[in-house]
Amino acid sequence: MDEGSISPSPPNILKYKKTYINHQIRAKEVRVVDSQGAQLGVMSLSQALLKAQEQGLDLVQITEKADPPVCKIINYGKYLYWENKKEKEHKKKSGELKGIRLSFKMSEHDMQVKALLAKKFLEKGDKIKIEMKLRGREKALKSFAIEKIKKFIDQLNSLIPIKVEKEIKAEPRGLTAIIMHNK
Repeated sequence: MDEGSISPSPPNILKYKKTYINHQIRAKEVRVVDSQGAQLGVMSLSQALLKAQEQGLDLVQITEKADPPVCKIINYGKYLYWENKKEKEHKKKSGELKGIRLSFKMSEHDMQVKALLAKKFLEKGDKIKIEMKLRGREKALKSFAIEKIKKFIDQLNSLIPIKVEKEIKAEPRGLTAIIMHNK
């Protein structure tokens, strides 16, 4: 646990939060939590580093927002593993944004097939971005395109209850709308 063995946090693992470990911590006093989660109290940084060294673990700064900052005695690799696991779990819960692209000249049957595909996405908990690209003279017939998207949304609503998160919006290259499952 000497200073030579400290490795900086890998750049691609924790993108948003800089994690300080061992001698990278700049606070004079820290609140220490041991590896089992028991609070050891406020102590100087040197005392906390000694306790971590005695156990053969790292002193990891969990939060710097508190006064004094909270540090935990834990294996740094294990800490990174759990942080990444939490981040992935959070991404799963929020649901992805899937895209369904409709065409200006799309037939009724093709719209039904797209609606069934959209239903599968909605049942998984994903949001859907409905896009319709307009080219050339199609741009002059925006009202027809809007009606086509509304018809698709109505078709989808007959299969599964949906909620329109963002209404149909004109963009430079076409129209978009975002819908989600209404539970």
